[in-house]
Amino acid sequence: MGFPLLSLIVFTPAAGAAFLIFLRSDNAMRWTALAVTVIDLALCILMLARFDTATHAMQFTETRPWVPALGITYALGIDGISALFVFLTGLLGWICVLASWVAIDRKVKEFMISLLVMQALMLGVFCALDLFLFYVFWEATLIPMYLIIGVWGGEGRVYAAFKFFLYTLAGSLLFLIGVIVLYFHGGETFDILALTAQDLPFQVQAWLFFAFLIAFAVKVPMVPVHTWLPDAHVQAPTAGSIILAGVLLKMGAYGFLRFSLPMLPEASVHYSTLMLVLSALAIVYGGLLALAQDDLKKLVAYSSISHMGFVTLGIFALNFRGLEGGILQMFNHGVTTGALFLFVGLIYERTHTRSMADYGGLMKAAPVYTTFLALFTLSSMALPGTNSFVGELLVLSGGFAANLAVGAAAVLGALLGAAYLLGMYRKVALGPASVGARFKIRDVNAREMTAILPLAVFVLWVGLYPKPFLNIIDASVKHLLAQVHAKGGGQ
Repeated sequence: MGFPLLSLIVFTPAAGAAFLIFLRSDNAMRWTALAVTVIDLALCILMLARFDTATHAMQFTETRPWVPALGITYALGIDGISALFVFLTGLLGWICVLASWVAIDRKVKEFMISLLVMQALMLGVFCALDLFLFYVFWEATLIPMYLIIGVWGGEGRVYAAFKFFLYTLAGSLLFLIGVIVLYFHGGETFDILALTAQDLPFQVQAWLFFAFLIAFAVKVPMVPVHTWLPDAHVQAPTAGSIILAGVLLKMGAYGFLRFSLPMLPEASVHYSTLMLVLSALAIVYGGLLALAQDDLKKLVAYSSISHMGFVTLGIFALNFRGLEGGILQMFNHGVTTGALFLFVGLIYERTHTRSMADYGGLMKAAPVYTTFLALFTLSSMALPGTNSFVGELLVLSGGFAANLAVGAAAVLGALLGAAYLLGMYRKVALGPASVGARFKIRDVNAREMTAILPLAVFVLWVGLYPKPFLNIIDASVKHLLAQVHAKGGGQ
């Protein structure tokens, strides 16, 4: 395909950020950022409309020389695994702008520029087919996210931003060393597809597996390198939390799918039991921590640790149902948890408190808000008919097939999820009406409803008719599993 669709998708937000520099009116900046993100979403929809679900091959590929002396190219392309995440990033981009419309009232230009640059870099991560280019996009995401938390966050924003930066930078440095080792052992090329075709010795695979594991585990985040996440979420503005939960965490799991499994298949199979145990630990531990929270944002943040545990469990089950469920659950988590952070932000704008103890009877004061909150709460619980049920069912099916004890632990995590989510909804929406006496509550307005409705549509669409989404990833999942089992001696 001669038309550079992926370059347009990746760099449209960056071009919009450059245009914002010349604007003076805050309102014009908001509308421009919204227009740019809507255009980017339209390009993502065009990409999905033209996507061929029958092949596992990379599509919409673009390759141009960049640093020929080192074998570095500007190479973009997507397959079924990355296509969903490109679309998810485009979907959440304009919702982040709407969520920041009133909440961000200072340094609006700088915030919208950071938001657009962040979107461009995340899209680049999912589209890059050159390892060096991937690393540039991967590492550069630290800067706008650090600014979003550190400049527009809450009272503890500086500590949270530094913690986020140091954790992720430490992981990225190990990733860089791994990239260099892979370059020299893989024929001195950064071509991701060429590196995937290499047959590395097990000793090299094992070393690279743990180097990549630390880098990706920090991003996911997996226990015990998860402690930066609650601080970052609590201090980040609403849009920052949506980006973190919706897309940034997926970059870690995507790293396992794009690098660990296909490039290090023998090590991935060898250490799969370790990964399953770490995943089960994250599911249960994250659920227990969420159960103990009174702060709404902390509860959703710890629930993310538990839910991303299901993702890594599905990936390292190394069977078709688990892997397909893990990838679908990555998309579902972006939609559902992104929506929950949006709802926490909306109520915080009205009350300036996140303590569940301060609420009660919100259903009477804001019936539309609490109705949609119920939908996303049930989705997070994986109730049948919602998106998360499909993904979680596939993950549990694959998990039990891989390891009975790990599957049982995951079921315990699902039960904990029901406990803390239903407890949260009861405290916030039901019970005696105390919220009206303490706060002036209004229901959602048209702008807020515009941000909520698309997420609600995907909760029900994936829950009731998941076939189009599974079709996108099917061929790529089968090919990835064939690679792992052929080279790594998997199941």
